[in-house]
Amino acid sequence: MNAVAEAVQEPAAPRMPTTTSRYARCISASRRARWEIDADVIRGRQFDLSQAFLPDGLSRVSALTFLSEGEARLLSQVQGRTYAALFGLVERFINAKVLEISRDHWFADQTALEALIRFSEEELKHQELFRRIEAMMAQIMPEDYRIVAEPNSIAAFVLGRSTWSVLALTCCIELYTQQHYQQSIAPEVDISPLWKDVFMYHWKEECQHAILDELEWQREDAKLTPAEKDAAVDDLIALVAGVDGLLQAQAAADVEYFIAAARREFTQWERGALDAGVLAAYRWQYILSGVQHPHFGRLLSGMTTPAQMERIQQALAPIACA
Repeated sequence: MNAVAEAVQEPAAPRMPTTTSRYARCISASRRARWEIDADVIRGRQFDLSQAFLPDGLSRVSALTFLSEGEARLLSQVQGRTYAALFGLVERFINAKVLEISRDHWFADQTALEALIRFSEEELKHQELFRRIEAMMAQIMPEDYRIVAEPNSIAAFVLGRSTWSVLALTCCIELYTQQHYQQSIAPEVDISPLWKDVFMYHWKEECQHAILDELEWQREDAKLTPAEKDAAVDDLIALVAGVDGLLQAQAAADVEYFIAAARREFTQWERGALDAGVLAAYRWQYILSGVQHPHFGRLLSGMTTPAQMERIQQALAPIACA
């Protein structure tokens, strides 16, 4: 919990003006990073089950010392499949929100409008990429894998909350996506090259998305009254709780799938360690690595009061300490 508190209590950074030039830089970055699914990412390759998918810095599989080498690799593949599937899922609500807020620029800043439309186009491409690789993994991995959440239901739940809270969650996601790739995926040499490339190309376009999230979140923040901000903080807390509920259900489903695919008996203690280990890995991947990101902490503390930050910290405490 100390790391969470330290991250969110860092001194607030000066607010950057929402200027046309920052949107223009995002457009330039988008043009430079442009890639195609078949020509650049997949390139006729297939996944190989002799290789791990998710690196240990994210999967934390090495902590489960009772697993054999093959079992540890299989669990990394299960977590990697879920990692790709959940990113495909969240990008559905992100894209819907981006298209919604683009309305504010329809008859105003056309550079900002172009930047957001490019953002939307790239998110649609990412969804297609994740659907494609899910189908590829399904062909070679054991049957009965499942994602517990239905994408449209999750999108409806998220989009039912305030724009401020959705943009806060989105910014958090885009920032930890970059951190995951740079700190854990890129340096790893013992994972599937195809899986690694999927997230290298994904990262290339997420970099400018995080800047646009920040710009739009700050623009939305400037509109709110104190009472509206207080309600928005409650919405953010509810969204984090919703994410955690999804992670608990998905972790349980993934452990069951792994145990069936491993085809051996696990002791009661080992099953408990698997449940706790996978859930802890997922909470790190999808919540804690984001809220502990220094830039996210600066942004959030710059847009909230100390009392509001205390409420957020209290909501995160059970997740961080579990």
